[in-house]
Amino acid sequence: MELQITNYNNSFKIKGTLNKLNLRTFNSHFSNIFEKLDDVLINIENVESIDRAGVMALARLHNESINKAKRLSIVCLLYTSPSPRDS
Repeated sequence: MELQITNYNNSFKIKGTLNKLNLRTFNSHFSNIFEKLDDVLINIENVESIDRAGVMALARLHNESINKAKRLSIVCLLYTSPSPRDS
């Protein structure tokens, strides 16, 4: 699934796959984001998969927020299937 990014004010929702093939979309959407906003929330609950390049892109954004004394929140609801021991 391709990467879709929607936003309202300072809240961004990412849907699809975040990988090296669509990193350009992610980077262009968030380039200079901390020049415009002091507080950014990224919801990745609808990200189906993320590879190493996607994780590194989020880490770079995190480091940028620290260097510029801005706030970055990344929201994700983790779900794990029940363990056989839970039965």
